[in-house]
Amino acid sequence: MKENQEQTKKILVVDDNNDSRELVLKILRTKGHQLCEAVDGEDALQKVAAEKPDLILMDISLPRIDGHEVTRRLKSDERFASIPVIALTAHAMKGDMEKALAAGCEGYISKPINIREFYDRIKVFLGGNDT
Repeated sequence: MKENQEQTKKILVVDDNNDSRELVLKILRTKGHQLCEAVDGEDALQKVAAEKPDLILMDISLPRIDGHEVTRRLKSDERFASIPVIALTAHAMKGDMEKALAAGCEGYISKPINIREFYDRIKVFLGGNDT
């Protein structure tokens, strides 16, 4: 039963790089999730308001509004503050994970993603932490 609940989660993938976004969407499609996507920070804020996703995978380097600022705005809005945000970014230098967590992200995954481990890394945020 819990497996089925996990399968029906809505995930917003925010990434301005089409190839990166499509790879993540492809992985999540195989797991049966409802998916929506955004290509920049403003688009992300609009999609969160319209779609009310259960999880947000947030690139940090985004046009218009960067992922840190989008996350801060979402976390300061009581309507969206409880939605988990996972930084999904090529920013993998020392301190980048701490910056993402300080902005309000609950998790951090560096790109390029490991496609074998990716879903296991995010499913805990979908209520799928039992295997």
